[in-house]
Amino acid sequence: MKYFVYIIQTVDNTLYCGIAKDVIKRFKQHIEGRGAKYLKSHKPEKIVYIETYEDKSSALKEEYRIKHLLKTDKIELIKKNTEKTEKFLYKY
Repeated sequence: MKYFVYIIQTVDNTLYCGIAKDVIKRFKQHIEGRGAKYLKSHKPEKIVYIETYEDKSSALKEEYRIKHLLKTDKIELIKKNTEKTEKFLYKY
């Protein structure tokens, strides 16, 4: 089963990283105020990064790594993956 690591940009320009089996469904939950406590006070604006992993363990390790990056490094990661993320989101 595939898992996705994603980064959401909020309306106040912060970045939130998480994992999910279904990124679009999870994003909708975040918008509705369900799920991550952080996103209840920082309204989600858009998905800016998505990467696919074959198993939950790999996805969790990558989520942990990304969460500990500096914001500037997260922005670079997002920039490098923009085309891939846009192709994924285009399907929805």
